Amino acid sequence: MIIDAHQHFWSIARGDYGWLTPELSAIYRDFLPDDLAPLLAETGVGGTVLVQAAPTLAETEFMLSLADTTPFVKGVVGWVDFDAPDAPDQIARLAAHPALVGLRPMIQDIDDPDWMLGHALTPAFEALQAHDLTFDALTLPHHLGPLRQLLARHPHMRVVIDHGSKPLIRDGIIDGWAQDMATLASDTRAYCKLSGLVTEAAPDWCPDDLRPYVDHLLDGFGPQRLIWGSDWPVCTLASSYGRWWDTTHELLADLSPDDRAAVMGINATRAYGPRP
Repeated sequence: MIIDAHQHFWSIARGDYGWLTPELSAIYRDFLPDDLAPLLAETGVGGTVLVQAAPTLAETEFMLSLADTTPFVKGVVGWVDFDAPDAPDQIARLAAHPALVGLRPMIQDIDDPDWMLGHALTPAFEALQAHDLTFDALTLPHHLGPLRQLLARHPHMRVVIDHGSKPLIRDGIIDGWAQDMATLASDTRAYCKLSGLVTEAAPDWCPDDLRPYVDHLLDGFGPQRLIWGSDWPVCTLASSYGRWWDTTHELLADLSPDDRAAVMGINATRAYGPRP
């Protein structure tokens, strides 16, 4: 099965998407399963991982309710306040739902780049692992050093780095990010998502703008630890679903069929467990 391992749904009226403002006019509307289903049918994608877009328990419960009625949603990556004293209890309650496969603090929006290293968060990370959930790392390039320290502290935690940690593609900057990602790839067992790159590129991007970054991720993580995702509907700020699908296949054209199958679906099951 081909799996889109990173997509979102939202309903504006819910009111907890602080980052989603009218200025983002292309995506400032509801996006729900009926909007995505035709795109999956056109591309042959058989399942998705639905990822949180708001830092609230209510949104996680909303996503789990959608998973109950949407067969193509194979797993949900939710949100818990890792700082909360009752975070382990929250995690246990949410993990009772069979669709929950992971958790994602919105690290990119937290001012302190070392936030993830706070010892007060240890019970939450331990609970995540105890319930066999995956940690989605929503990081920026300057978070990669702390992330490596976190993974050294929790070497058995399943981790997926979202969006290649958002390299500075529009500025053509690869140094620094490249070295840090190579170190993470060699020193940890983390997976990395091939997603979210088009919105980090210039508005007039072409596949060759993305190629050095994709090739570097392939060199480091290999086709056995790279996971494809669309980041839909956020990706529509820079690309249609179909264009990102076509671009992905152009960028992965040199891989063997087995390696492409790994990136396009098998690795999502490895990273998130049996449900995807």
